[in-house]
Amino acid sequence: MISSSARLLRLLSLLSSRPSWTCAELAERMEVTDRTVRRDIARLRELGYTVDSEAGPWGGYRLRPGSRVPPLILDDEEALAVAVGLREAALSDALGGDQAALSALLKLRQVLPQRIAERLGELDDAFVSLPGADGPQIRAGLLLELAVACRRGERARLAYVDAEGRATVRDVDPYRLVRTGRRWYFVARDVVRGQWRTFRADRVDRIQPTGRPADLTDLPDPARLVSRNIANGPYPLSATIRLPLPMEAALRLVPATVGTHRSDGPDATLVDVGGPDPDGLARYLLGLGTSLRVLAPESVRQALLRRTRELLEAHG
Repeated sequence: MISSSARLLRLLSLLSSRPSWTCAELAERMEVTDRTVRRDIARLRELGYTVDSEAGPWGGYRLRPGSRVPPLILDDEEALAVAVGLREAALSDALGGDQAALSALLKLRQVLPQRIAERLGELDDAFVSLPGADGPQIRAGLLLELAVACRRGERARLAYVDAEGRATVRDVDPYRLVRTGRRWYFVARDVVRGQWRTFRADRVDRIQPTGRPADLTDLPDPARLVSRNIANGPYPLSATIRLPLPMEAALRLVPATVGTHRSDGPDATLVDVGGPDPDGLARYLLGLGTSLRVLAPESVRQALLRRTRELLEAHG
């Protein structure tokens, strides 16, 4: 005699496998009485499953979509297929701008039987992706490890390759994963430097828990931190400009991946943008095609004035 919970799972699996079952067919397959089948059908309905019944000798039971999401029963192959699909969605941005696919994949991986998790790992090792214009791809398994580290609240040891190709190992306090475009960034506190940092997830080699609690005080805005580092990190020079535009319009003109924005009243926005040198920044600012004011540094303001005078002189 199997337990009632196991019997419900078996019944749900049968109902999901084909459009309709008679009570006698279900009783025979489950090796129980018709009365037990009817009682278990009633229990499934209490749990939120919509099971339709039709009276008569040719009637039976049919499972159809309900009004809420009840527990889902998957066999090994189905669970593996769902995990692979969620992985591809998380890595390809197929489901839009949120992190729902990664969150769902993380939950699924935590409850997968070991035999299925190992098969998914084998697929991770076997799949090869060609990097396109959006840059290198990150392994789904590593992305999940980073997500788990953020949830665990535990200090970790991060093996990382920086932009110069140098391999480093550092202790970090994991906080958040942020995606922009098709690239993921890992936000964590560098323990030695005592600073919140952003790490490109595709440059992470491995991450290991240390068993010590993370220091998650003085938390930053992870999206703003990533945006600022993307906009200004690669450049040796940064300028602050004032646009006579509200924040929404300023973001359309200068994307968040190019500048860091903050409101300066209802009709103006301050933006920090990076560039290689004053003249390069001046050329970029002229290309915006809108009125603006350079607040700092003076070298960029002078370069912009010089470029403007040259244009005026060239056009008489």
